[in-house]
Amino acid sequence: MLYTTIMIEPFNDEYFMKKAFAEALQAFEEGEIPVGAVVVANGKIIARTHNLTETLNDVTAHAEMQAITAAANLLGGKYLNDCVLYVTLEPCSMCAGALGWSQIGKIVYGASDEKRGFKKFAPKTLHPKTEIIGGVFEVECAELIQEFFKQKR
Repeated sequence: MLYTTIMIEPFNDEYFMKKAFAEALQAFEEGEIPVGAVVVANGKIIARTHNLTETLNDVTAHAEMQAITAAANLLGGKYLNDCVLYVTLEPCSMCAGALGWSQIGKIVYGASDEKRGFKKFAPKTLHPKTEIIGGVFEVECAELIQEFFKQKR
């Protein structure tokens, strides 16, 4: 009888999305719209951030923008083509534009954003080689955002 062992990658999309979700939870606790992000290079997290628009009084301080800046500073260059961004909400057009300029290699997001997501308004904004995967922990990510706005009303 032939037995094969299947190796399960411990550091897969679900693992890193959980780390981004932890950032979203921190944002929630701080009164920020609960979006979290991590950037991964060579299987290691090199940036972890969340929305800071209220804290910094800056409409551009989205989790993705913070992540791009932190990762680029750490790597010493503006291109993130060998990196993966994990973010709990589909990037908006502004963030997608910045991600396009960074030439990010892959984007994995949780919940879709039907109102402001880049796929609706600017689907060609990302670099043509950027791989996109949506829907990782989609329900959990969407529920966190919904709960945030429910509490605000």
